[in-house]
Amino acid sequence: MKKLVVLFVLVFVLRGNAQTPAQPPPLPAWGWKHSIVSSLTMTQVAFTDWVQGGENAISWTARLDGKSTLDDTAYAWGNTYKMAYGQAKLGSGDTRKVEDKIELESVLTYKMGIHINPYIGASLKSQFAEGVTIDAAGKATPVSQFFDPAYITQSLGFGYQPIPEVKTRLGAALREIVTSKYRGYANLPSIPVADWVSTKVDGGLESITDLEWKPQDDVLVRSKLEMFSPIRMINEVTMRMDNTMTVNIAKYFVVVLNVQLISDPNASSRTQVKEVLAFGLTYTLF
Repeated sequence: MKKLVVLFVLVFVLRGNAQTPAQPPPLPAWGWKHSIVSSLTMTQVAFTDWVQGGENAISWTARLDGKSTLDDTAYAWGNTYKMAYGQAKLGSGDTRKVEDKIELESVLTYKMGIHINPYIGASLKSQFAEGVTIDAAGKATPVSQFFDPAYITQSLGFGYQPIPEVKTRLGAALREIVTSKYRGYANLPSIPVADWVSTKVDGGLESITDLEWKPQDDVLVRSKLEMFSPIRMINEVTMRMDNTMTVNIAKYFVVVLNVQLISDPNASSRTQVKEVLAFGLTYTLF
């Protein structure tokens, strides 16, 4: 009798388990996701009867970093837009530009179900306002303006994401350097000025690596390394690297450290470096 009771209970338990299907994993949240973060940083120094010397100074920079992504089962479409503009005034001198950037990028990736996936992409880089250089005598010489130069790139290839924080891609690319008045950006220094062209088109290889890492909840590190090598002059490599560390010290206060490196044979034979350390306000629009 005891054996029958045990057998009956065992059959009942097994039957109950068989009738309770395993819960499927939750479906990922597909669809558009948007994020826009704005910041305004300012620095001001004023002197009154200051015997040690010094000049009044004020500077400000406004930034807007945005991202719009559409993540579907078959593909992922990522769009980023970065804009920045800032000015500074030292003493009684003229107001000068210290930051000016327009960067737009769109990448469509087809998901093959493996680590390496094909993509097509396009990007645009330019600036808002006129840029000048200042010589030792204080004379300003205009060297750039809005959409002069502008760098436009279309590419296709394969992308790889080894870890969630790092994305890298390699492919064939077509790069256009568009100029109007300042044609030196589209021509090598060795080319005579009489032979300069306003638009330079090159086919070549493109490599882009993105890093987005949060070592802590209030710290965000972003880095982007872009390299382009034209086929006709494979050793003429253009490199751009943009590194930003953002530290939120309160809900609306932020410290931003940005370091940019540019190696462009068309613009200069030396590597260009710009470093900015700023403190100010930040606000997440959505």
